[in-house]
Amino acid sequence: MKAAVVVENERVEYQEIEEPVCRPGWVKIKVKYSGICGSDVPRVLNHGVHFYPIVLGHEFSGDVVETGEGVTKVKVGDRVSGAPLIPCMKCADCQKGNFSLCKHYSFIGSRENGSDADYVVIPEQNAVPFDPSIPYEQGAMFEPSTVALHGLYQNDYQGGEDVAILGGGTIGMFTMQWAKIFGSRRVVVFDISEERLALAKRLGADAVINTTKENYMEEAMAVTGGKGYGFVFETAGQIPTMHMAFELAANKAHVCFIGTPHAELSFTPKMWENMNRKEFKLTGSWMSYSAPFPGKEWELTAHYFATGQLKFDPSFIYKKIPMKDAQEAFMLYKTPGLVQGKLLLSNAEEDA
Repeated sequence: MKAAVVVENERVEYQEIEEPVCRPGWVKIKVKYSGICGSDVPRVLNHGVHFYPIVLGHEFSGDVVETGEGVTKVKVGDRVSGAPLIPCMKCADCQKGNFSLCKHYSFIGSRENGSDADYVVIPEQNAVPFDPSIPYEQGAMFEPSTVALHGLYQNDYQGGEDVAILGGGTIGMFTMQWAKIFGSRRVVVFDISEERLALAKRLGADAVINTTKENYMEEAMAVTGGKGYGFVFETAGQIPTMHMAFELAANKAHVCFIGTPHAELSFTPKMWENMNRKEFKLTGSWMSYSAPFPGKEWELTAHYFATGQLKFDPSFIYKKIPMKDAQEAFMLYKTPGLVQGKLLLSNAEEDA
């Protein structure tokens, strides 16, 4: 088969490699789309892979073309997405259903070959069937949706309160929609891009706030009558928004960091004292899994994608680029701020 193979730093070659074998309990998927995740970029551009050569790709959609012995969950012809984590299922964390915290895991597209190829093989339990009414492009966006929903569960979200979403990227947009589906009072999205804020409004945000405005914090607090937000979700992984989360939180609020920072993060004593004085609860969120594996995050994404209540907007996608041009696709990330949205590597004939 053909695959986009990372052979050395900053070098991805479209090569002929051996097609993966579908062993017992596994399924083989003919890949339609494979999204480039933010975590894939340093793997290619900053020596971030575990080994060379490697086929990346863990956000994907396609069709089941072969099933291994004993497989009952899916059949040939099913349209599926895939949960990329392969937990050990034996450690204490796995036994408690905390699969994201497994220390002995494998991972499709990181520790073993992934979906930047004609075919990918995954365990049966990792295959997530979705309704044929859902486009393959949307099917490749399961993981961002599940990451967002996992953050809500980590933050003990129960609806009924004002919610702040810090960051209007793909995960932020899904977090906002999940908060609405689960019964928020009002959801407010914060970002520096008017374009992303306009998208948030289209997708159902009750209000949007541009944080480049001088008086944005006054505007933000006015929405809540000065009380602050009962739930705050930081999805951008940026230092300013992480500081902002502490300021926006109401007394006894729940604050969740879904975003991952890539620079040193520090707080002044006055900033940190917000947590003491307000007695808010702060938690992190990592990946997107729960018991039974892969979890309700994946099951509910399939359901709400199918009903249309969890909306997919074409502007989520920055570009669709043929798989054979993966090298050019990754080089786009060398220009900061150029790629706005998800870049999909495509095996679809119409995108060739």
